[in-house]
Amino acid sequence: MRLPALARNGRRACGMPSSQMRRLAAGRPTLPAPRIARSLSSASAARHSASEAPAPPLQASEAPAPPLQDTFGRLHDYLRISVTERCNLRCQYCMPEEGIDLTRSSQLLTTPEILRIARIFVQQGVTKIRLTGGEPSIRKDIVELVAGLNELRPLGLQRIAMTTNGIALRRKLQPLREAGMDGLNISLDTRDPRKFELFTRRSGCTRVLQTIADASALGFEFVKVNVVVMRGQNEDELSSFVEMTHEDPLDVRFIEYMPFDGNKWGRQKLVSYKEMLDGLLRLYGDRLERLPLEPNHTAKGFKIRGYRGQFGFITSMTRSFCSECNRVRVMADGNLKVCLFGNAEVSLRDMLRSGASDAQVVATIAQAIKRKKRAHAGMDILSQMPNRPMIKIGG
Repeated sequence: MRLPALARNGRRACGMPSSQMRRLAAGRPTLPAPRIARSLSSASAARHSASEAPAPPLQASEAPAPPLQDTFGRLHDYLRISVTERCNLRCQYCMPEEGIDLTRSSQLLTTPEILRIARIFVQQGVTKIRLTGGEPSIRKDIVELVAGLNELRPLGLQRIAMTTNGIALRRKLQPLREAGMDGLNISLDTRDPRKFELFTRRSGCTRVLQTIADASALGFEFVKVNVVVMRGQNEDELSSFVEMTHEDPLDVRFIEYMPFDGNKWGRQKLVSYKEMLDGLLRLYGDRLERLPLEPNHTAKGFKIRGYRGQFGFITSMTRSFCSECNRVRVMADGNLKVCLFGNAEVSLRDMLRSGASDAQVVATIAQAIKRKKRAHAGMDILSQMPNRPMIKIGG
């Protein structure tokens, strides 16, 4: 099925009772590894045990690495799950102008499969899960899905978040908060309604701004505003977004424009972190304060003295943060992607549907993470490398 650039979207409801979802989140116990038969006779086994002292315990340096740790020592405790490929906007940097070929619904992860994969990752050390898309809020069972993830907190899950465009979110804010959603990243690349339609090929700017205000008032742990900055389109609005942090405890994220299939990336469209920061320094002077870097940071944070909120820069193109990366992604079709810009993928969906045990799934995840590279390529190489459109990866 092909999704035209200006088609309507929707998602079928799962219709799963919450009680069943809680049972799925609890999952089945991991099957023990099969025992290996020994051919030693009783007598030879006795001689063997008498002549051989117990093996000394492994030293720390010899202990096997955790399944979610790569060969560079990075521990991946942050899982991003795309729950749909569908979206109600057509943002330039996310979806090709000609549209995309949607994956058949039978090949997308079901709600039980999403919950099982989430549980497996949490049992191995994931503490944060972010739901992405497409647009996750158009999924009919999104509240029930969040409630199912919330059942994983006793296993170690600490935070549930979602990236959304905010168009269809407003009426679901309260139910999502009650279901266990901790925080939101709401995408808004311009505050100008006319330019909003150019960016997204849709209307809705005022609706998104109202959703941001409502979310901020509802008591979420954080509300972040994602702004992809593109030369000639919105680089003149940086101070307008910073001013959103004056009265409200928002966290605005200015994102360097990144190359993905079909988004017509070009170096001339990139507004660098340095250029953005220099412009704000000229405007705010010594009132602009740098914030300490957070562990596994993606954003370089700042705030204006006296403002309630803060802002930052996600600098994937000009100052990468690969050495701090703790993220892996599971896409809507069930493929595991250990690097946003890597094209290596492995299907967890196929493993689940072929009857694989939890232990086998963990082993496959561990192998994929061990193959993760130290860093992604430079921007000019990335622009020539095959990759999915962003909408099929998950924002």
